[in-house]
Amino acid sequence: MIGDEPVPADDRPYFKVALNLPHAGRIARRIIRMLPARGEPGGDATAAARRLTAELVKLLDPWLDLDENPPGAEAEKIREEAATLGRKLVYQIESGRFGHDRLGQCVRNLYECLELGREGADISLRAGENPRSLQRPG
Repeated sequence: MIGDEPVPADDRPYFKVALNLPHAGRIARRIIRMLPARGEPGGDATAAARRLTAELVKLLDPWLDLDENPPGAEAEKIREEAATLGRKLVYQIESGRFGHDRLGQCVRNLYECLELGREGADISLRAGENPRSLQRPG
């Protein structure tokens, strides 16, 4: 916010990062470790979040192993699939109310690696990132 006026979504700061599917895969692996274990608070949302994150890891793992992005159109397709899974994941985090600052930061980092930094800066707040975190773009 600037003074008492909210900052329009298009003017919010965000980190602009080049597409990096291998690093997105590393972040997906971090996310899965941050989710509540089975039986912990979050119920069905926890199970759904774990399933979605496992799908994300599986999608990105080949590029993690190769340590490079696939060629053009294939990279774009994977990026879009990963972003869709990420949106569904954040919905489950919200539903289960188990978001927290570090998890939100990882969601933002994931979107930054997908070249979707602006969306990541917004969606990470829904996953629990502290809006006043020193890690956020500013």
